[in-house]
Amino acid sequence: MQSRQPIIYQIYPKSFKDSTGSGTGDLRGIIEKFDYIVNLGVDMIWLNPIYPSPQYDNGYDISNYKAINPDFGTMADFEELVSLADQHGIGIMMDMVLNHCSTEHEWFQKALAGDKYYQDFFYLRPLKADGSLPTNWDSKFGGPAWAQFGDTDLYYLHLYELHQADLNWHNPNVRRELYDVVQFWLDKGVRGFRFDVLNVIGKAEQLVDSDQPGSSQEKSLYTDTPIVHEWIHEMNQATFGSYDDVVTVGEMSSTTIENCIEYTRPENHELSMVFSFHHLKVDYEDGEKWSNPPFDFLALKKILNDWQTGMSDGGGWNALFWNCHDQPRSNSRFGDVVNFPFETASMLATSIQLMRGTPYIYQGEEIGMTNPNFQKIEDYQDVETLNNYQIMLDKDYSEAKIMEIIQAKSRDNSRTPMQWDASPHAGFSQAESWLRVASNYTSINVSQEESQGRILPYYKELIALRKQYPIIQVGNYQGLLLDHPQVMAYRRDYQGQTLFVLSHFYPGKLTVDLSELGLDFNRSYQKLIGNGSLSVLKDQVQLGDYETAVFLIK
Repeated sequence: MQSRQPIIYQIYPKSFKDSTGSGTGDLRGIIEKFDYIVNLGVDMIWLNPIYPSPQYDNGYDISNYKAINPDFGTMADFEELVSLADQHGIGIMMDMVLNHCSTEHEWFQKALAGDKYYQDFFYLRPLKADGSLPTNWDSKFGGPAWAQFGDTDLYYLHLYELHQADLNWHNPNVRRELYDVVQFWLDKGVRGFRFDVLNVIGKAEQLVDSDQPGSSQEKSLYTDTPIVHEWIHEMNQATFGSYDDVVTVGEMSSTTIENCIEYTRPENHELSMVFSFHHLKVDYEDGEKWSNPPFDFLALKKILNDWQTGMSDGGGWNALFWNCHDQPRSNSRFGDVVNFPFETASMLATSIQLMRGTPYIYQGEEIGMTNPNFQKIEDYQDVETLNNYQIMLDKDYSEAKIMEIIQAKSRDNSRTPMQWDASPHAGFSQAESWLRVASNYTSINVSQEESQGRILPYYKELIALRKQYPIIQVGNYQGLLLDHPQVMAYRRDYQGQTLFVLSHFYPGKLTVDLSELGLDFNRSYQKLIGNGSLSVLKDQVQLGDYETAVFLIK
């Protein structure tokens, strides 16, 4: 398997399938449902962290990198899953959280106990002479990025949650330990790695104040610094770089096209591809996530086009996605899940999956799962949501306004349990689940989609098309109709073939003029896939509600 070519299915293990009645998903639940994954036609599954963790940030606070959290099962269960996946030609991708570890990790605990060797694993600094924190940086989860290191006079850096202590990559012993972790999982048969917030590992050795706390200027002090490329290359050469079939993807926070080209150019020997999130910030008011304006469609198109064009021109490679465990459901965000659930889901899937890059499908996306719209803050578990609930209260937002924003933006929107059938708890568990099941599970579930649904069959068809047509895998990209206020269009070209993708992001009927696009309407073409009635490509076409159509011109 080429490292850029798989179709990857993301599983949030805590919410996929509970086999024990604990209310929490587990590895045996994934094994139990493996035929479902096989039948989708995907090539690799990415598992969110399944390591021991106190769960302050749902497993991204790792207390042991080389073990399985008992809540998810045993190492034998994991090895069985790897073996089962391998029998079906499916790889396992592990989530590597190497910027920080849990404060319960033995490295941090030994550091707390006074071990100087392990104290150098972290960014420990005294207060400034005036008694203020070592720097004025903000944590990405709210509040200052420094916390007191035990009962000492030192403070440790945590760019994320309080219990996630940033690791000091400048220390070669830290890097050696982390590369050893990667090799441990390679030896277990893992063939993919998703590296969490990898581009913030390059903090300077001398940390300085931000000119504007919480701003992009502050982020530039520790994001995409030149040494990140050196360290990723070093990790590549020390571990996965010697394997032909390993897929790597870096989650890149507040990144740039220029840096991501360098991360992913094959000759640089860093990563296979990157996640960037700029296209999922087009419904942020003045850059603020915790807001709920209508999404800016022209901005969405421009960002996606810029990344497609820029990465292609530079020889880089994109990960393609609308959904993940950190984002609200895209169909609730960019469409109409009440009146046009099939049209919305199929249009979004088509528009992203046929671009140049590697598609990721997040569990439940393929059956049209939606934001749950919980009515009470008590129904939410996510630490970022709860922190920002309090921040918005402090800003005197009304309870109604706060809940409207949280219903739109909480990370828990994507973390509700997988909806397998219409039985109690959506067939996810025999017990109350760790996070409430969305109330629409009786009508939106796998069983319903398999028997008479339209979204799941459409996803399977899209997946099959990518495997069938090299133009989808490797063709060039060119954005079209970039100023159109309702339509996203692009073409892919490869060996004399042209693939033309047209997606209407709004309800209603719309006539679209294609006469200026340089397409030869006299050539032979076929409609490959679509969710509406458009069947003939000509200079004027009519699109329906959230309609998408794909034509291959030979």
